[in-house]
Amino acid sequence: MVNISRKIMALVCVFSLSNCSSAYYSAMEKVGIHKRDIMIERVIDAKESQQEAQEQFKSALEEMTALINVDGGKLEDQYNVIQEQYEDSKEAADKVSSRIEKIADVSNALFDEWQNEIEQIVSANLKSQSSLKFKETQRRYRSLIKSMRKAESKMAPVLSALKDNSLFLKHNLNARAIGALQGEMVSIKKDVSALIKEMNTAIAQSQLFIDLLEK
Repeated sequence: MVNISRKIMALVCVFSLSNCSSAYYSAMEKVGIHKRDIMIERVIDAKESQQEAQEQFKSALEEMTALINVDGGKLEDQYNVIQEQYEDSKEAADKVSSRIEKIADVSNALFDEWQNEIEQIVSANLKSQSSLKFKETQRRYRSLIKSMRKAESKMAPVLSALKDNSLFLKHNLNARAIGALQGEMVSIKKDVSALIKEMNTAIAQSQLFIDLLEK
């Protein structure tokens, strides 16, 4: 009966995600955990997932580089490694995207609540100060989410290249396959380099935003 209830609740949440989010935030508020706290936690989580994704994509690049020097008889083993690297990279990328979406969700709730509460402040001085902090936080948030989305977009070409190379290797387990893949490495290295650069920018922006909220 408990499992059935959970499944029903999950289905309800699928069809009414915003209501589920609102219920969650309300429940957390009752135990003293505010939207601001949730925002900080989610930005930290996204920052960590990007750091993990960086390491994973670096690992995939290293394995692709090692593939070029592998002996012909070991190609099947290397294919298995490359396939595993692709799957791990896809999982890391999905985690990054999921955590960015969670930040976007709580940001809407946080800024809506903040704006409504500003309107309730009677003191002109306090209202002005709160409005300035609100606008600065919102501006920094937009910069952060833009940076995160840009880094997120850089994962797609790397994942595509890893998948292409994995499938090509699966169908061509011979020495000639190595020659064909060598030509792909320049593009893959360039894409991974661009990804790492954008993620470093997003990670730095994340820390600045966390520092702002914790003031």
